[in-house]
Amino acid sequence: MADDNAVVLRLEAVHKQYQSSDRDPVPVLKGISLTVNRGDSIAIVGPSGSGKSTLLNILGSLDSPTSGSIQLDGQELANLSEQELAAVRNKKIGFIFQSHHLLPQCSVLENVLVPTLAENGKAPVDAVERAQQLLERVGLGHRLTHRPAHLSGGECQRVAVVRALINQPSLILADEPTGALDRSTAESLAELLVELNRDDQATLIVVTHSAELAAKMGATHHLQDGTFADNTNRSD
Repeated sequence: MADDNAVVLRLEAVHKQYQSSDRDPVPVLKGISLTVNRGDSIAIVGPSGSGKSTLLNILGSLDSPTSGSIQLDGQELANLSEQELAAVRNKKIGFIFQSHHLLPQCSVLENVLVPTLAENGKAPVDAVERAQQLLERVGLGHRLTHRPAHLSGGECQRVAVVRALINQPSLILADEPTGALDRSTAESLAELLVELNRDDQATLIVVTHSAELAAKMGATHHLQDGTFADNTNRSD
């Protein structure tokens, strides 16, 4: 049994179905159970329509299950108000999407600091220092004042990774993070995610169609028809 102090995320019998006024409910997730420990790296793979995006949205509290339990750092998400869920998303979950979603009018540094502005609209001094250190670490220390239009696709995605890390979240969720990148840039970003997971014990869940990215994670879960078809664990 996993040490409860090491468990970041726990799903138990999670179901999701969508209601329709003119037909029976459509089941998408059918009893998903999953335990994720601190420092784990997990790939979720499967065909289009298997429920991957729905599962990721539920993991990130962007959607709620029809039934079942989801606990993040021991906190049952179903018991939280919308305001409390928003605070959880901001402080405890870092999101990385296929499209980087950077604000075009803001500099690299300003984009990274956006999640730190939620409480009073001003970034703490230590957050600015952390942002600068992280950007230096991913090779963008010389790009702090540049805007997204002046960056390559790979650079924009690295900014998005740093933005996801800025509040030191318990969980990082990545939705096809290399999907819009060329092969070389995708490989570089995959190595960055592996490095951050290894060195910072950043718990990482990646939804991907990329076999190369999935192979770099510590475990792979195959989602098919709303359930995990099998599970592959790897160790170095």
